[in-house]
Amino acid sequence: MAKRTKKNETDRNSEELNINAHILGAGEVVEQHITDTLEVNYMPYAMSVIMSRAIPEIDGFKPSHRKLLYTMYNMGLLQGGTIKSANIVGRTMQLNPHGDAAIYETMIRLSRGNETLLYPYVESKGNFGKAYSKNMMYAASRYTEAKLAPICHELFDDIKSDTVDFVDNYDNTMKEPTLLPVTFPSILCNVTTGIAAGMASSIASFNLKEICDTTIALMKNPDHEVSDTLLAPDFVGGGYILYDKDEFNKIYKTGRGSVKVRAKYSYDKKYNCIDITQIPPTTTSEAIIDKVVELVKTNKVKEISDIRDETDLSGLKITIDLKRGIDADKFMTKLYKMTPLQDSFSCNFNVLIKGRPVVLGVRDILLEWVDFRLECIRRRITFNLNKKKNQLHLLKGLSKILLDIDKAIKIVRETESESEVVPNLMIGFGIDEIQAEYVAEIKLRHLNREYILKRIKDIEQLENDIVELESILSSKNKMKKIIIKELEDVTKKYDNGRKSEILYSIDESVEEELVEIPDYPVTLFITEHGYFKKIKTANLRMSGEQKIKEGDSLLPEIECSNKDELLFFTNQCQVYKAKVDDFADTKASVLGEYVPGKLEMAEGEQVVYTAVVSEYTGYMIFVFDNGKLAKVDMASYATKTNRKKLINAYSNKSPLAQAIYIKEDTELVICSSSGRMLLVNTGAILPKTTKDTQGVSVMKLKKTHKITSLHIYHEGEFEKAWRFRAKNLPASGSLPSENDVAEQITF
Repeated sequence: MAKRTKKNETDRNSEELNINAHILGAGEVVEQHITDTLEVNYMPYAMSVIMSRAIPEIDGFKPSHRKLLYTMYNMGLLQGGTIKSANIVGRTMQLNPHGDAAIYETMIRLSRGNETLLYPYVESKGNFGKAYSKNMMYAASRYTEAKLAPICHELFDDIKSDTVDFVDNYDNTMKEPTLLPVTFPSILCNVTTGIAAGMASSIASFNLKEICDTTIALMKNPDHEVSDTLLAPDFVGGGYILYDKDEFNKIYKTGRGSVKVRAKYSYDKKYNCIDITQIPPTTTSEAIIDKVVELVKTNKVKEISDIRDETDLSGLKITIDLKRGIDADKFMTKLYKMTPLQDSFSCNFNVLIKGRPVVLGVRDILLEWVDFRLECIRRRITFNLNKKKNQLHLLKGLSKILLDIDKAIKIVRETESESEVVPNLMIGFGIDEIQAEYVAEIKLRHLNREYILKRIKDIEQLENDIVELESILSSKNKMKKIIIKELEDVTKKYDNGRKSEILYSIDESVEEELVEIPDYPVTLFITEHGYFKKIKTANLRMSGEQKIKEGDSLLPEIECSNKDELLFFTNQCQVYKAKVDDFADTKASVLGEYVPGKLEMAEGEQVVYTAVVSEYTGYMIFVFDNGKLAKVDMASYATKTNRKKLINAYSNKSPLAQAIYIKEDTELVICSSSGRMLLVNTGAILPKTTKDTQGVSVMKLKKTHKITSLHIYHEGEFEKAWRFRAKNLPASGSLPSENDVAEQITF
């Protein structure tokens, strides 16, 4: 046999190649519309990824998760001890033929040991890695063990009651469920992310009790406000959730938005170090350490003497050793802004609903889940109802046999052919074929009166049960009560409190500049056309004449510190905030920086007034063409975050005549186009915290006149200042005398 094989191989090798062979289509260029290419080649792949891989369905699972968990259920891993992960992976390949590596990675993510899910579905034994560390890799499947977690009872208890559809697996050798009949909204209880073709999904996790309470509330009242019971997302890694009601309401309504998560730390005074024990779910310990090291190398962070990863079996721990005299809270506020210690979880609640990807808010997802669960309950009740009806039907047939057991025995004994036993029983007792088959299958030892009496005792109970099940099946409210009871039971069994703490307000008093700003005196030069120059006061003596554009003019120079802040009020009722340090030191010989361009103002937007503040104290005074004056507390322009622009900086009800910043109450001179002047003490005007207040009337004007200017009164400016003061406002003011005008001109 071996010799023959060798000869055949020799014959094949000796065959000559056909040099004249022609390959069909070789070298030809075939034109095809791009739409046809996309439809034939791309769309089937895209739909496969969307429908069967990347996006979860209403039960909260992707197909890979569902196949793995169902396999483990069939293996009996809901009870008993753990078994080797390799065995589970091998069995799962009967449903998921995509390689053992992909299946094992799915198991890793579902496991308790990996700490990816808030409510894990797999109990793990061995090294399953950590989601918060790239370096802590999981062991091979032959070294680890697993079983289903107790919460999986809520996934499978109803699965044998025809609650969901089953389909053939890839090779038609097994059946698998299309969905799992989950008794709680698992879709919102665990983080689920996936990237499909042209779309993605990113679902945040929420506390089980809050989700169940919200679902119950929506079932009782469809108009229930979700935010009343659903406080905020909750992540397995803990940390602090920065509460933002508007953003959370947006997520609840649209399914899109972001959740800010901040790391949790503690300060060890004895060793002068910070221990970070909880981090955002979007980062890793390595990423945090690498970023901090980078900041130290670039000299942006000088407060650290050492940083190390002290993570062990007790959990995550990143330790930062501080230099002497460093305030830990201030330093962490700085790190929150510069590192992934504070990060955002982007929400995109893309879910498959009846085979269609839809982005839904929390409310809509919960309502869809209720509809799904109602269908499961309906199918379960129908299954149990039919089962009880069949049982009742059999027992009623058995009860007829009770009247004459001897007759039944005689019919069986005297029937010559086995095939005629059932027809003869049907004729003898007036029962149907199913009942006759049941009677015929009774064991000989059970053909006694006692056994049959015990069996038919259940007839009355079955009849009552059937009536009850039919009443539930006909009432949607009764089915909802079943769901509510299940949700309450789930909460009692598996609720373990919130992992992430909610920060409703953040103390920004410890906020510092990210980079230390040098403090030295400077002089600011601002032109009417919006050009800005900052020159060190010490260099002014050596500076020549200030260069400006033709037709432009300098406003009064301002002396301040390099650490002060700038508020640029514009003609569009907005204020742009910047720091003096944001502008480079320059010389008198240059034009300076164009403020509208540097601050990215809108087209046509110009600066009308510039205020320099070191602390947000004092008042902004706005006087309008219509004779009204607004006094706004400067604290209204202070922000806890580094916002660059504030809208509605002042009222737009009347054109702005002039603005001025005062550190304390003083007397102001208001001039009108009629030539009249009025002295107003700002102490007589109540300050407002509303930036766009219309103010109060201070000067009476005729229809053709308006306010032209405003400035701070200086002693001696008027010969008789009392003439310009008024006991009551609004007042018309007075016309200046020649001496007053002369004094004003020389001022």
